[in-house]
Amino acid sequence: MNNNLFISLSVPLIFNMHFKDRDLISINDLSKEEILFLLDQAKKVEAFSHAKRFGLLQGKIMASLFFEPSTRTRLSFSSSMEGLGGRVIGFDDEKTTSVKKGESLFDTIKMVEQYADVIVMRHPRDGAARLAAEASSKPIINAGDGANQHPTQTLLDLFSILKTQGKLEGLNIAMVGDLKYGRTVHSLAMALSHFDCNLFFVAPPMLRMPKQYLDELRRKGMTVSEHEKMEDVLGKVDVLYMTRIQQERFPDPADYEKVKHVYRLTRKGLTNVKPNLKIMHPLPRINEISTLVDETPYAYYFQQAGNGIPVRQALILQIMGVQL
Repeated sequence: MNNNLFISLSVPLIFNMHFKDRDLISINDLSKEEILFLLDQAKKVEAFSHAKRFGLLQGKIMASLFFEPSTRTRLSFSSSMEGLGGRVIGFDDEKTTSVKKGESLFDTIKMVEQYADVIVMRHPRDGAARLAAEASSKPIINAGDGANQHPTQTLLDLFSILKTQGKLEGLNIAMVGDLKYGRTVHSLAMALSHFDCNLFFVAPPMLRMPKQYLDELRRKGMTVSEHEKMEDVLGKVDVLYMTRIQQERFPDPADYEKVKHVYRLTRKGLTNVKPNLKIMHPLPRINEISTLVDETPYAYYFQQAGNGIPVRQALILQIMGVQL
């Protein structure tokens, strides 16, 4: 791709971005210009050697508070901070904390802010990250709150789309699977509303994209359509964003059983797709993508996960006030 692409997108914006000590709770907290600026910064970080990155945050501490299970997000945030020379404290299981003794989230945050320069938090309750931001004098980065938002996943998703397609405008993008409870698709759809894309939402009726997101996208002039069959859109799209059916989000286990195997992408199903197609997934996958798809040139989900490092490093650096 054109190595000047990121620069050309953001040169007029670079000198006007103010991220120091800011929270990132929702992708809606960022303007289009700020999103493009962060993607440009991620490209710069990616070009740095590991030796050049290390030391940029020497002496800084990140608190990693994961009240909900995570592999990629937790590890990539920790790897990002340590790769910049900073330190990481925190927990990955609330059962080992004073929450089990009845401590409120507000008090937990007030305590943790005494020990860290920035706090990264994942929580199963919608709106928990906003509450944490109200409690803390230190910047809060939302690493996922319930079925609500996951803004740093969205930034790495946009970075992945830009790297593979060479642009963010004018693309056909399908989101497939759990669109009701999927915070990654909620965040990504809202971010893409800044760009002239056609969005295809593929889900069974009980897992459709919530009406408030559809209404907002249409209000912004986006072209959106809803489908039940993945086959209806496969040959049209540049990006296929798969998601798992999230068992843990279903109030009624019987409803999960009805839809848990509704979509499965196979190698055979990729016969008539566009040559530039890239398949993305926030992971983990269960059975919605066959492992044989991994061997095709369309699979990008593992590289997508890897893109979390430069993106999260760029964000942390900006919040810590370090200019590249």
